[in-house]
Amino acid sequence: QVQLVESGGGLVQAGGSLRLSCAASGSISSINIMGWYRQAPGKQRELVATIVSGGSTNYADSVKGRFTISRDNAKNTVYVQMNSLKPEDTAVYYCYANVRVGQVGTPWYQYWGQGTQVTVST
Repeated sequence: QVQLVESGGGLVQAGGSLRLSCAASGSISSINIMGWYRQAPGKQRELVATIVSGGSTNYADSVKGRFTISRDNAKNTVYVQMNSLKPEDTAVYYCYANVRVGQVGTPWYQYWGQGTQVTVST
């Protein structure tokens, strides 16, 4: 069993900053990809950013230059620093991890956090 627990959401004014954290725990052998997705009301869930264990990152065009994803592999934790927030960043943000719970060669499984609300006011 693997759990992802997010923290750091809240209400912020446009132009402000927030930092989200997500810690993975449980029967984890290895995590290759960690990341953040978001879902605004009435919209589909969309990619925000991902980071692989080696440190390479990928960002949605809408957040490039404003958001920075990072991870602490020793703590199985991923972060996203969100700067210059806009009202259109308002959404529930979900943490994601691609986890192997067994030995090398066994399957990888996707896990999601429960979501944390980010609201950006004008």
